[in-house]
Amino acid sequence: MYITGAAANELGNPTVNSGGWKSARLIIGVEMAERFAYFGISSNLITYLTGPLADSFLGRFRTIIISSSIYILGLGLLSLSAMVPSQYKGPNQVVSYASQFQVTLFFCALYLVAIGQGGYKPCIKHIDDSFGLYIYPREPKLVPGICTERGGKNNPFARVGRVFVEAVKSRRQPDFDIANPNDTLLLLTHPSSKQFRFLDRAAISCDLGEIEEAKAVLRLFPIWMTCLIYAIVYAQSTTFFTKQGATMDRSILPGLVVPAATLQCLINLSVVAFIPIYDRILIPITRSFTQNPSGITMLQRIGTGIFLSILAMVIAALVETKRLQATRDDVTIPITVWWLVPQYVIDGVSNVFTIVGLQEFFYDQVPSELRSVGMALNLSIFGVGNFLSSFIISVIDKVTSQSGKTSWFDNDLNQAHLDYFYWLLACLSTIGLASYLWFAKSYVYNKPNTF
Repeated sequence: MYITGAAANELGNPTVNSGGWKSARLIIGVEMAERFAYFGISSNLITYLTGPLADSFLGRFRTIIISSSIYILGLGLLSLSAMVPSQYKGPNQVVSYASQFQVTLFFCALYLVAIGQGGYKPCIKHIDDSFGLYIYPREPKLVPGICTERGGKNNPFARVGRVFVEAVKSRRQPDFDIANPNDTLLLLTHPSSKQFRFLDRAAISCDLGEIEEAKAVLRLFPIWMTCLIYAIVYAQSTTFFTKQGATMDRSILPGLVVPAATLQCLINLSVVAFIPIYDRILIPITRSFTQNPSGITMLQRIGTGIFLSILAMVIAALVETKRLQATRDDVTIPITVWWLVPQYVIDGVSNVFTIVGLQEFFYDQVPSELRSVGMALNLSIFGVGNFLSSFIISVIDKVTSQSGKTSWFDNDLNQAHLDYFYWLLACLSTIGLASYLWFAKSYVYNKPNTF
């Protein structure tokens, strides 16, 4: 039973007491504390340097408690790694270096934070789904997340997996040569059933609802894959954008210098400023043309954000080219940091479209019992995207530094070529957008109450 417009506990059963604002205040407080801790680490880190569990067994609220504990443990170990005394090269030298224990502790702490985030955030996102456009993620995820409605009742993973297993077992059966004629008729008339017809063979031992659940999950993966390039671009705002700013003139007043990581607040400010414009101006205008209550579809919103991310990369490349033209070795560049404002602002506006669109899409287009899996898929885009970003950077760094040449990512950014990297990302994003549009054009939306 799925409860709508009434209080329900973590198992989906009716309950008299919802907790009200008393419970809400606790969630809001934990979320605020978690954001302070996260941004305090992630925003400055560049300067110095799993889904099935709860869906099947634990349930959302237990998962939040466990993953939050892991998260806090990771933050504690991260602090401890900074407190461990460094080793010195000599008694008369002030230059220190981290011990092997300190490095190991540091990376273990980062992975614990990642695991904690992977369990905590999808559960919170599922709880606050009713906030719609005003909730958006600003953090990369390293692991997929965790949760849904009903502890271990009627495991949804088992149902979806069973469909694939039965489809493979019945692969020699001709299409629609199945046991239940009524299910055959329903499959033929259901619009989404025209896709992935090979799964229809599972109808020998699976009902229509189970088959459609499996198809719904499978349909998400082309969109998931084509959005990875957006996540790669997204990662640059907390990494190379910050390093760019660190080499530029950040003075506001005599004696007052803006930390490079502080510029990331421009992304959040642009989101806050643009949301009312989107909600009060753009949606009514587009609604008059499309007759869609939301103005534009979820996939159109995502595509718009991907296009804006390409524009942000083009602007970043042009600004970096200008910065390099004013270069002086190993000193602050005599060019103001405010040149970076356009790329930060456009990146923030793209978040309003793509990140919110992805959250809505992956929540809405999965069966109700797998909605937190949808949230986990959404968050995993940014986790995998960060890994891909690191991989691409490692490959480019190795290739461009061969034969004694200067790497695109040289420690001295005045000798590096971030502009080339930004142009490369703009080209890859254009290819990714074309692929995304091709898959989005053929995507069949799941209508409400399909499952």
